[in-house]
Amino acid sequence: MKDIIQIAGVIDSKEAEMLMTQGVEYLGFPLRLPVNKEDHTEAEATEIIAGIAQPHKAVLITYLDIAQEIIEFCEQLQCFIIQLHGDISVEELKKLKDLCPEIIVFKSLVIGESTQDRLEEMIAELSPYVDAFITDTFDPVTGASGATGKTHDWSISKRFVELSPKPVILAGGLNADNVRQSILEVKPAGVDSHTGVEAIDGRKDLELIRKFVEEAKAGFEAI
Repeated sequence: MKDIIQIAGVIDSKEAEMLMTQGVEYLGFPLRLPVNKEDHTEAEATEIIAGIAQPHKAVLITYLDIAQEIIEFCEQLQCFIIQLHGDISVEELKKLKDLCPEIIVFKSLVIGESTQDRLEEMIAELSPYVDAFITDTFDPVTGASGATGKTHDWSISKRFVELSPKPVILAGGLNADNVRQSILEVKPAGVDSHTGVEAIDGRKDLELIRKFVEEAKAGFEAI
Protein backbone atom coordinates (compact mmCIF):
# COMPACT_ATOMS: atom_id res chain seq x y z
CA MET A 1 0.00 0.00 0.00
CA LYS A 2 1.84 3.08 -1.25
CA ASP A 3 1.45 6.28 -3.26
CA ILE A 4 -2.26 6.45 -2.39
CA ILE A 5 -4.23 9.44 -3.63
CA GLN A 6 -7.61 9.72 -1.95
CA ILE A 7 -10.27 12.37 -2.45
CA ALA A 8 -13.07 12.42 0.10
CA GLY A 9 -16.58 13.82 -0.08
CA VAL A 10 -17.73 12.48 -3.45
CA ILE A 11 -21.06 14.16 -4.21
CA ASP A 12 -22.48 12.18 -7.15
CA SER A 13 -21.69 9.79 -9.99
CA LYS A 14 -20.59 12.61 -12.28
CA GLU A 15 -18.02 13.77 -9.73
CA ALA A 16 -16.86 10.19 -9.12
CA GLU A 17 -16.30 9.71 -12.85
CA MET A 18 -14.31 12.94 -13.05
CA LEU A 19 -12.09 11.88 -10.15
CA MET A 20 -11.42 8.46 -11.64
CA THR A 21 -10.63 9.99 -15.02
CA GLN A 22 -8.04 12.24 -13.35
CA GLY A 23 -6.22 9.33 -11.70
CA VAL A 24 -7.75 9.35 -8.19
CA GLU A 25 -7.62 5.76 -6.96
CA TYR A 26 -9.48 6.03 -3.63
CA LEU A 27 -12.85 7.84 -3.44
CA GLY A 28 -14.15 8.62 0.05
CA PHE A 29 -17.79 8.67 1.17
CA PRO A 30 -18.38 10.29 4.61
CA LEU A 31 -21.58 8.85 6.13
CA ARG A 32 -23.22 8.68 9.57
CA LEU A 33 -21.31 11.70 10.84
CA PRO A 34 -21.68 13.41 14.24
CA VAL A 35 -20.71 16.90 13.03
CA ASN A 36 -20.50 17.52 9.27
CA LYS A 37 -23.50 17.00 7.01
CA GLU A 38 -23.48 14.05 4.62
CA ASP A 39 -23.20 14.84 0.90
CA HIS A 40 -26.01 12.45 -0.02
CA THR A 41 -28.29 9.73 1.30
CA GLU A 42 -27.04 6.22 1.96
CA ALA A 43 -29.10 4.96 -0.99
CA GLU A 44 -27.45 7.52 -3.27
CA ALA A 45 -24.01 6.54 -1.95
CA THR A 46 -24.75 2.88 -2.67
CA GLU A 47 -25.63 3.74 -6.27
CA ILE A 48 -22.45 5.81 -6.77
CA ILE A 49 -20.26 3.10 -5.21
CA ALA A 50 -21.77 0.50 -7.55
CA GLY A 51 -20.30 2.46 -10.46
CA ILE A 52 -16.74 2.43 -9.11
CA ALA A 53 -14.64 -0.25 -10.77
CA GLN A 54 -11.07 -1.46 -10.23
CA PRO A 55 -8.43 -0.16 -9.99
CA HIS A 56 -10.50 2.57 -8.32
CA LYS A 57 -11.84 1.95 -4.84
CA ALA A 58 -14.62 3.33 -2.65
CA VAL A 59 -13.87 4.13 0.99
CA LEU A 60 -16.57 4.45 3.64
CA ILE A 61 -15.65 7.24 6.07
CA THR A 62 -17.61 7.01 9.31
CA TYR A 63 -17.61 7.38 13.09
CA LEU A 64 -19.29 4.05 13.80
CA ASP A 65 -17.53 2.18 16.61
CA ILE A 66 -19.38 -1.13 16.96
CA ALA A 67 -18.06 -4.02 14.86
CA GLN A 68 -21.43 -5.52 13.93
CA GLU A 69 -22.86 -2.15 12.88
CA ILE A 70 -19.75 -1.48 10.75
CA ILE A 71 -20.03 -4.85 9.01
CA GLU A 72 -23.73 -4.39 8.32
CA PHE A 73 -23.15 -0.91 6.90
CA CYS A 74 -20.29 -2.11 4.68
CA GLU A 75 -22.50 -4.91 3.35
CA GLN A 76 -25.35 -2.46 2.74
CA LEU A 77 -23.09 -0.18 0.71
CA GLN A 78 -21.03 -3.01 -0.83
CA CYS A 79 -17.96 -1.06 0.26
CA PHE A 80 -15.23 -2.99 2.05
CA ILE A 81 -12.63 -0.34 2.73
CA ILE A 82 -13.52 1.69 5.80
CA GLN A 83 -11.96 4.75 7.39
CA LEU A 84 -12.87 4.86 11.08
CA HIS A 85 -12.84 8.26 12.79
CA GLY A 86 -14.66 7.24 15.96
CA ASP A 87 -13.09 6.29 19.27
CA ILE A 88 -13.35 2.57 18.60
CA SER A 89 -11.97 0.17 21.20
CA VAL A 90 -9.28 -2.42 20.61
CA GLU A 91 -11.87 -5.10 21.42
CA GLU A 92 -14.29 -3.90 18.73
CA LEU A 93 -11.50 -3.57 16.16
CA LYS A 94 -10.36 -7.11 16.90
CA LYS A 95 -13.95 -8.34 16.63
CA LEU A 96 -14.32 -6.53 13.28
CA LYS A 97 -11.24 -8.26 11.89
CA ASP A 98 -12.28 -11.65 13.30
CA LEU A 99 -15.83 -11.46 11.93
CA CYS A 100 -15.02 -9.89 8.57
CA PRO A 101 -11.29 -10.10 7.74
CA GLU A 102 -11.88 -8.94 4.15
CA ILE A 103 -12.70 -5.41 5.35
CA ILE A 104 -9.68 -3.11 4.95
CA VAL A 105 -9.49 -0.71 7.90
CA PHE A 106 -7.94 2.76 7.94
CA LYS A 107 -7.91 4.23 11.47
CA SER A 108 -7.69 7.97 11.99
CA LEU A 109 -5.12 9.67 14.21
CA VAL A 110 -6.62 13.12 14.81
CA ILE A 111 -3.90 15.57 15.75
CA GLY A 112 -5.08 18.12 18.29
CA GLU A 113 -7.93 15.97 19.58
CA SER A 114 -5.63 13.74 21.65
CA THR A 115 -2.10 14.30 22.90
CA GLN A 116 0.80 13.11 20.77
CA ASP A 117 1.69 10.57 23.45
CA ARG A 118 -1.82 9.13 23.37
CA LEU A 119 -1.78 8.93 19.58
CA GLU A 120 1.54 7.09 19.70
CA GLU A 121 0.00 4.66 22.20
CA MET A 122 -2.90 4.14 19.79
CA ILE A 123 -0.48 3.23 17.01
CA ALA A 124 1.03 0.52 19.21
CA GLU A 125 -2.34 -0.75 20.46
CA LEU A 126 -4.27 -0.73 17.20
CA SER A 127 -1.63 -1.70 14.63
CA PRO A 128 -2.40 -5.46 14.82
CA TYR A 129 -6.02 -4.78 13.84
CA VAL A 130 -5.80 -2.09 11.15
CA ASP A 131 -4.39 -2.00 7.64
CA ALA A 132 -3.33 1.66 7.69
CA PHE A 133 -3.58 4.85 9.72
CA ILE A 134 -4.69 8.24 8.43
CA THR A 135 -3.78 11.46 10.17
CA ASP A 136 -6.14 14.43 10.28
CA THR A 137 -6.59 17.76 12.03
CA PHE A 138 -8.97 18.58 14.89
CA ASP A 139 -10.92 21.85 14.77
CA PRO A 140 -11.59 22.98 18.37
CA VAL A 141 -14.11 25.59 17.20
CA THR A 142 -16.48 23.19 15.42
CA GLY A 143 -15.45 19.96 17.13
CA ALA A 144 -14.88 18.36 13.73
CA SER A 145 -12.09 15.81 13.36
CA GLY A 146 -12.18 15.59 9.59
CA ALA A 147 -12.88 17.82 6.58
CA THR A 148 -11.73 20.81 8.62
CA GLY A 149 -9.54 22.31 5.91
CA LYS A 150 -6.85 22.83 8.53
CA THR A 151 -3.26 21.60 8.43
CA HIS A 152 -1.31 20.44 11.45
CA ASP A 153 2.35 20.18 12.42
CA TRP A 154 3.65 17.77 9.79
CA SER A 155 6.56 16.77 12.02
CA ILE A 156 4.01 14.89 14.15
CA SER A 157 2.74 12.94 11.16
CA LYS A 158 6.34 12.29 10.14
CA ARG A 159 6.95 10.84 13.59
CA PHE A 160 3.93 8.55 13.17
CA VAL A 161 5.23 7.36 9.79
CA GLU A 162 8.51 6.45 11.46
CA LEU A 163 6.81 4.68 14.39
CA SER A 164 4.01 2.83 12.68
CA PRO A 165 4.40 -0.73 11.43
CA LYS A 166 1.42 -0.02 9.16
CA PRO A 167 1.21 2.55 6.30
CA VAL A 168 0.28 6.12 7.26
CA ILE A 169 -1.83 8.33 4.98
CA LEU A 170 -1.54 12.09 5.46
CA ALA A 171 -4.68 14.24 5.56
CA GLY A 172 -5.65 17.61 6.98
CA GLY A 173 -5.71 20.81 4.94
CA LEU A 174 -3.94 19.37 1.91
CA ASN A 175 -4.40 21.08 -1.43
CA ALA A 176 -2.68 21.41 -4.79
CA ASP A 177 -0.28 24.03 -3.44
CA ASN A 178 1.05 22.14 -0.41
CA VAL A 179 0.66 18.43 -1.19
CA ARG A 180 4.06 17.97 -2.82
CA GLN A 181 5.88 19.62 0.09
CA SER A 182 3.87 17.61 2.61
CA ILE A 183 4.96 14.37 0.93
CA LEU A 184 8.59 15.45 0.86
CA GLU A 185 8.48 16.28 4.59
CA VAL A 186 6.33 13.43 5.94
CA LYS A 187 7.03 10.60 3.43
CA PRO A 188 3.55 9.08 3.90
CA ALA A 189 2.11 6.06 2.13
CA GLY A 190 -0.62 8.28 0.72
CA VAL A 191 -2.39 11.63 0.83
CA ASP A 192 -6.03 12.61 1.20
CA SER A 193 -7.87 15.83 0.40
CA HIS A 194 -11.47 16.92 0.83
CA THR A 195 -12.22 20.62 1.08
CA GLY A 196 -8.83 21.60 -0.36
CA VAL A 197 -9.86 20.61 -3.89
CA GLU A 198 -13.35 22.09 -3.84
CA ALA A 199 -14.73 25.16 -5.61
CA ILE A 200 -16.91 27.73 -3.82
CA ASP A 201 -20.04 25.69 -4.61
CA GLY A 202 -18.64 22.70 -2.69
CA ARG A 203 -18.06 20.52 -5.74
CA LYS A 204 -14.65 19.16 -6.64
CA ASP A 205 -12.90 21.48 -9.08
CA LEU A 206 -11.43 19.79 -12.16
CA GLU A 207 -8.33 21.97 -12.34
CA LEU A 208 -7.65 21.69 -8.60
CA ILE A 209 -8.00 17.90 -8.80
CA ARG A 210 -5.76 17.73 -11.86
CA LYS A 211 -3.08 19.82 -10.15
CA PHE A 212 -3.41 17.94 -6.83
CA VAL A 213 -2.88 14.57 -8.54
CA GLU A 214 0.03 15.93 -10.57
CA GLU A 215 1.72 17.44 -7.51
CA ALA A 216 1.12 14.35 -5.36
CA LYS A 217 2.62 12.06 -7.99
CA ALA A 218 5.64 14.37 -8.29
CA GLY A 219 6.09 14.22 -4.53
CA PHE A 220 5.90 10.43 -4.43
CA GLU A 221 8.38 10.12 -7.28
CA ALA A 222 10.79 12.41 -5.44
CA ILE A 223 10.87 10.19 -2.33
